[in-house]
Amino acid sequence: MKAGFWVAPDGADDSITLLPIGGEEALDTRREVNFLATRSAAELIARCPAVANLLPQLADALAAQTAQQPNRLFDITDLPADDRELLSQVVGEGEVAGVAVLTDGVVAQVQESVMAGLWRVRFTDASGALVADYLEIGAIPQAVRKAAELAAADISFGAPPQGAMNVMPVLAEIRERMAAHTPGAASHIINFSLLPMSEADMGFLQETLGDGPVRLVSRGYGTCRVLATGARNVWSVQFFNAMDTIILDTLEIGGVPAAACAADEDFRDSAERLREIDEAYFK
Repeated sequence: MKAGFWVAPDGADDSITLLPIGGEEALDTRREVNFLATRSAAELIARCPAVANLLPQLADALAAQTAQQPNRLFDITDLPADDRELLSQVVGEGEVAGVAVLTDGVVAQVQESVMAGLWRVRFTDASGALVADYLEIGAIPQAVRKAAELAAADISFGAPPQGAMNVMPVLAEIRERMAAHTPGAASHIINFSLLPMSEADMGFLQETLGDGPVRLVSRGYGTCRVLATGARNVWSVQFFNAMDTIILDTLEIGGVPAAACAADEDFRDSAERLREIDEAYFK
């Protein structure tokens, strides 16, 4: 068995498939700015006054936001296709993306923009049809937190399997920390990179906790996978190097892990960046 609480099968990241944000593939920052400098972009901007009106509102909301404040939502579901395409080109695709499974077959597809703390969130129904499209400002989209709350409030387990070493005290620790956790409190971290766990231990732990409703991937310096387990407030957080080898394997008992969330300083930087784009291309 490979190391790690959760081991992705080959190509597993491909299953985090988002609806295409725009007509083109994901843009990095340089390509995004290059597009806005083209004649085609100028023509698109001229046809989309609603976007020009929205950008200062987004910048102001980012400047006022903190990680602890309620999120701000901007509904773009009913905007014309050209406006949504232009917004896609402006906000681009950032480091964090994933899915949150809600009730009645509804799935929230989340994509951070190139401006940290500004998210594109699209909801699809059980048939896969788009039902809502939002820009959202906050540390993490509300849908992620709501989906995570759907996990079980407690865990139960029987006798350990043959070959188990440390899984029973780990499960007892998880249960205790789940019961003690309060919203906003610091997360408790169990580091499997330092704790000897046999294959039997990890298999029993995975079976007991189960799969959860949230799956996020952050691609910054290397890759970080953040997965909700089937136990509420229990997350698998794994960091990988460029060779896709696990270099840090943890469980976090607490709120959405910081590895997937925007921080206070991100909002200020993103507000400034968005205002620069607005001034350069929309004034």
